[in-house]
Amino acid sequence: MELVLYLLLLLCAGLSSGNNPQQTQGTLLDEKCLREKYTHQSCEKVFCQPWEKCIDGSCICKLPYQCPKLVGSVCSTTGRTYNNYCQLKSHECINLKTKFLNNGTCHGQDQFDLSLKFGNTEAEGLVEVKMGNVTFFMCKNNWGINEENVACFYRGFKGGALDLKKTFQLPADVGVNITDCLEANCRGLETTLAECVLTKRKANGKKFAGVACSTRDTESPYSSSFQCVNGKYIPENKTCDGNNDCGDQSDELCCKGCQSTGFFCKSGVCIPKKYQCNGERDCITGDDEINCEGLGLSERHEDLRTSQDQEQDEVLTANMDEQRKLLKSLLPTISCGVRNYTHVRRKRIVGGTIANKGQFPWQVAIKDGEKIHCGGIYIGGCWVLTAAHCVRKNVAHRYQIWTGLLDWIKVNTGVRIQRVKQVIIHEDYNGVTYQNDIALMEMQKSSSTKKCELTNTIPACIPWSKYLFGPGDKCVISGLGRDEENKNIYKLKWGQVKLIGNCSKYYSNRFFENEMECAGTDDGSTDACKGDSGGPLVCMDTNNVSYIWGVVSWGENCGKPEFPGVYTKVANYFEWISHHVGRNIISQYNV
Repeated sequence: MELVLYLLLLLCAGLSSGNNPQQTQGTLLDEKCLREKYTHQSCEKVFCQPWEKCIDGSCICKLPYQCPKLVGSVCSTTGRTYNNYCQLKSHECINLKTKFLNNGTCHGQDQFDLSLKFGNTEAEGLVEVKMGNVTFFMCKNNWGINEENVACFYRGFKGGALDLKKTFQLPADVGVNITDCLEANCRGLETTLAECVLTKRKANGKKFAGVACSTRDTESPYSSSFQCVNGKYIPENKTCDGNNDCGDQSDELCCKGCQSTGFFCKSGVCIPKKYQCNGERDCITGDDEINCEGLGLSERHEDLRTSQDQEQDEVLTANMDEQRKLLKSLLPTISCGVRNYTHVRRKRIVGGTIANKGQFPWQVAIKDGEKIHCGGIYIGGCWVLTAAHCVRKNVAHRYQIWTGLLDWIKVNTGVRIQRVKQVIIHEDYNGVTYQNDIALMEMQKSSSTKKCELTNTIPACIPWSKYLFGPGDKCVISGLGRDEENKNIYKLKWGQVKLIGNCSKYYSNRFFENEMECAGTDDGSTDACKGDSGGPLVCMDTNNVSYIWGVVSWGENCGKPEFPGVYTKVANYFEWISHHVGRNIISQYNV
């Protein structure tokens, strides 16, 4: 009995620690996610750098002219001066020899090099840096896995550093009295220490930093190990701790929780705790930057104290991490998913609630002939998203798009009617299984303004990652369809539902996880019914931005808990949508 009570106490302690528990190893990694082999280049899980863009789930190199235009210049190791940091990094992205050297224009005395000294192989040793005509060893103080990885990246070891903590001694006969060393502060994904903040310090008893780089040996040097996507091995207890031990971040991207040193993002990513409330969105879900009043102060005080200490030392490099943050702030953005009206969230909606004006500014109605038979979602420009089974591409001239409609018996003021120019149905749509049940409708532009003149309309955002929301998240459906008794509903109604995982148990052999999403309520009281097809399932992130997470597709026995509604999973079609409408219309991130 005492043992049982003890175990229960341990369980309760774990549950009471909130959504970021310190969990035991073995429960942290999501095996299904690991099979996807995500890395820091996987934009379903992370943000791309300002000199990259997200294409088909991977961060790829931008062309230099696509970078923001900034005043200033930076110098590269090739001796060439570039307009800004982003432009140089985009050149490096294409040609690895073009590395950052320093801020400003290049001069004849400019030089930066890193070598490893006094090790047994070329892959290890003390870290020696040449800056101009001066040579330094790196200080052991503040030298961690981030700095080790960057040193190894520079030397061409793509797997970064091994976490062996080997020590290397300066030979007694070196013949040089070393009084100073360089202390580095890196984020971990830089490709040269010159991009880190380097501060000249007094050498403390000749204790200098060393590193052992990963040579991607096939055998693990650890008794219990985790193999990174890049082939490198790290100790298993280093996964999901917020630190990028792998060098490609693959040890932090498939987590079900974080160790005490990490902050857990809803997308299954662990980031360093110091990134929480630092003014920069590091989780793609944005949850690291909410409820920040009173949080992050210890880190800011620590940064202030560190900067005061550094006033007594010479900081030799600019803070390129701040440059990266500045570049991110200058990237083009779109206005979507933010509305003036905020509905009151209720714990239980019975059959839906009548919508008010401005509540769902992306909701449209599709009229075919004399009747409104489907819904749709305005996504920007002249484009509407709907279900493939709602439309036919050869009769586009018959359709009308009604925006701002709340009541189609007694039509309210503010409604606009747009003709349709073309209908694009997904080329792999299957009318039997409802796979790829998604379509686009392009509205006709005004002959005078050459634009689609819409009033009181705001586009919903298109999600680029399937990890923005997950099972249990509460979302909203809306439409002008029919109720559970198959009676027409003439007013726009809405209801709250939650996303459901493992929907194959409800629809055996008919549910396709990549293309479909399930949502409903425990008692079936809220559901999307006939006539709501093509309408929105909208989820709101932590910054109150609304994403069109699903398009009403199909289901059985409307309003029954054992038959939740099935929606086309929009995140799966980001590239397809952007190909047809243009990335600049729908891309809020990773452009």
